[in-house]
Amino acid sequence: SVVAINTKSVQEVQTYIGDFGFGGFTTQEQEVEGSGSGIIVGKNDESLLIATNYHVIQGADTVSVTCIDGEVYEAIVNGYDADKDLAVVSVALSDISKDTMEQIEVATVGSSDDLRVGEQVVAIGNALGYGQSVTVGYLSAKNREVSASDGSGKSTTQVLMQTDAAINPGNSGGALIDTNGNVIGINSSKYFSYGSTNVEGMGYAIPMSDAVSVINDCLLYTS
Repeated sequence: SVVAINTKSVQEVQTYIGDFGFGGFTTQEQEVEGSGSGIIVGKNDESLLIATNYHVIQGADTVSVTCIDGEVYEAIVNGYDADKDLAVVSVALSDISKDTMEQIEVATVGSSDDLRVGEQVVAIGNALGYGQSVTVGYLSAKNREVSASDGSGKSTTQVLMQTDAAINPGNSGGALIDTNGNVIGINSSKYFSYGSTNVEGMGYAIPMSDAVSVINDCLLYTS
């Protein structure tokens, strides 16, 4: 039920050309690759529907999905909510092989409201873009207010679940599950502070109780 998501985008970068203080900056286009994770949340007559974080697909020119069998499929962005950091991408069922369809399935969504602090949780995702990996920990806290910047200076605050299961780059958009295999959160971020090395085990996930309605809204619109 968990897939790897890889993106490509063309961005403009400034490069200094010259020597000994003589020269200037020139703007060049450069292809940038990104990676994240997604959760298969539904299927209709035409598409396989996958939830992920908005920041995983933000600005992407192409999006591809890698399933558990290693097969890669082109995806499109159906919709997103930037403030909630959620998005839905889809893969046409006509593109997916029979072998892949036999190995994937729609995730079972659990209730993050019923989860108690101290319960064991498991994070699954495409850590560092290497492919699926699993980390284990506990639900450390609920209802944490977490502020993050999108790099353009805009900052948003979300109410998230905190876990000490390792959440690394590429895990974003992946599943946080309970011990019954139910998805109770969407992994989104970890604590990071420049110059700080004393903080460990502070990862965050969007509670599924909050995410479900946003995901449903994302299915109604085409970005």
